[in-house]
Amino acid sequence: MKEFGVFLPVANGGWIVSNTTPLLDGGWPQNRDAALAAEAEGFDFVMAMGKWRGFGGDTDHWGHSLEAVTLLAGIAAITSKVKVWATLHAILHNPAVAAKMIATLDHVSGGRAGLNIVAGAFRGEFEQMDAWDAALSHDARYDLTEEWTAIVKKLWSQPRTDFDGRYFQFQDCVSEPKPLHAPFLICAGMSSRGFDFSVRECDGCFIGGATQEETRAASLRAKTLAASLGKTIRTYCMMTVITAPTDAEAEAKADRYRDGLDEGAVLGMLESYGALSKEVGGNAMTARAKGAFMTQTAIGSPATCAAQIESFLRHCEIDGLMFVYDDYLEGLRVTGRDILPHLRKAFA
Repeated sequence: MKEFGVFLPVANGGWIVSNTTPLLDGGWPQNRDAALAAEAEGFDFVMAMGKWRGFGGDTDHWGHSLEAVTLLAGIAAITSKVKVWATLHAILHNPAVAAKMIATLDHVSGGRAGLNIVAGAFRGEFEQMDAWDAALSHDARYDLTEEWTAIVKKLWSQPRTDFDGRYFQFQDCVSEPKPLHAPFLICAGMSSRGFDFSVRECDGCFIGGATQEETRAASLRAKTLAASLGKTIRTYCMMTVITAPTDAEAEAKADRYRDGLDEGAVLGMLESYGALSKEVGGNAMTARAKGAFMTQTAIGSPATCAAQIESFLRHCEIDGLMFVYDDYLEGLRVTGRDILPHLRKAFA
């Protein structure tokens, strides 16, 4: 079964780095309304990322953001069916606190909680709050996250937990109540170590690629590794949907967003990735090449988008998509009315 979710606009600007898109302010009303619309239109899940510092630029992209678990607890209380997946960072949240937070979200939601595990991400986000250990290499952060995840799972399933690891030592730790159901675990690690962690420890993994071929290769790689471990894994990808009554109108809208590219914000993003050269002119060219869209795209009339998305899912052999929009309420309405029914029928 394919699953279709929504990456909530918890940070200003959403997933298009441009100054010509409709305003996404990262505030509660927009996120509340998007989640309610997602449930009404029959989406399977909503997810919120954890973001602690933006990328600057003219738009101060992602400079304003809401905290994921708190936000989703509010959303869980006003919804009844859509699953709520929150993001926590292993280097920031103590595993006992994380276990309690997600168990609480599961109770508030009546058993709909999921956890997106992030091993650390970008130095600047955590260094500003004295939460970055420069002695930890990239792979060591995943070693820490593996211990963190093991503790969280134990606290969700055992009456008392002892753990003697390199990074955590727990003695007779208790965490009650347990979640109503085992929360769905997901991770987006794409490095060799991160990929291994995601497949071994989680129920699903977010994958990506600059092209459909790269996305397909990542999905098949995850499924092959899972099979070798005697388990299954669900793969998910992000997709930006830009619709209009006609293909030409949708393409014109996308071109307007591309023309409004916030180069400064893209450079800030690339700097956080450690992917900038020292040449200013080269950096500007890199920003323009990166473009305004942060994910795969489906652009066109609703019928065209539905066909593009179906083709993408079939070719890449992935199990679900997490949609993002330029205008969330309009995008969700159109997707629910004209795109999801096509996809549900195609993959019934």
